[in-house]
Amino acid sequence: MTPTIEAIFLDVGNTLRIVVEDGAFQAKARQQLADLVGARVSAEAFREQIEVRWKAYRKWSFEHLTEASEKELWTRWLLPDFPAEVIGPQAGRLTRLWRDKDGRRIPRPDVKHTILELDRRGYRLGIIANTITETEIPDWLESEGLTPYFKAVVLSSKLGCRKPGTEIYLEAARRAGVEPARSVYVGDNPIRDVEGTRKSGFAMAIILIDPADPAAKPAAKPTEIPSGENQPDRIIHACGDLLDIFPPRGSSLGR
Repeated sequence: MTPTIEAIFLDVGNTLRIVVEDGAFQAKARQQLADLVGARVSAEAFREQIEVRWKAYRKWSFEHLTEASEKELWTRWLLPDFPAEVIGPQAGRLTRLWRDKDGRRIPRPDVKHTILELDRRGYRLGIIANTITETEIPDWLESEGLTPYFKAVVLSSKLGCRKPGTEIYLEAARRAGVEPARSVYVGDNPIRDVEGTRKSGFAMAIILIDPADPAAKPAAKPTEIPSGENQPDRIIHACGDLLDIFPPRGSSLGR
């Protein structure tokens, strides 16, 4: 028997938003990144220097399921050769520019309607996201008028731990005031997101796969779905597909 679902938690990157390449936008971000700290090399050379350190940080972060705060990320990992008292206060801006170098982040076209409708249908909504930014996602929700619809927004950069570790899932459920067994997680990573959802005792793992999206970067187009214990409960191809799975609470349709 399928448990009664009370809460739906969502990933952001490649689930609610995608990255669209924009050469001029990305070049501007790289130049601003170098200018902000007074780099003495070209913007591209500076990016390459940071990229080496970024890969080392990511390896450590993945191995330990730990996320550094923005300040620690820049003062310890990415720019340790610059004065911490100069870099620390700029960490938030540096993080946004580092992300902008990859392209513009735009919401999928059906995101807002889907969120409003799921809220209207009586579900508690939340965000669970691995991200190095502490303010970008809350600022985006505010700009879209979506802040009031999310009972919990749990970011790895603020909590200090990442998916697929269970801490981030369980903290989100706690903040939303719902049992994990009555919760669903919607993500895009067929391995990490399913593993974390299962270990945390959530009722369902849903994976959004949209390989046909011409705007999405290649990294946003996973096409291989694992079998066995990492097989998601449902696969969707648009956020709006959630409305076919979750009817108004109290209804038996779509369960």
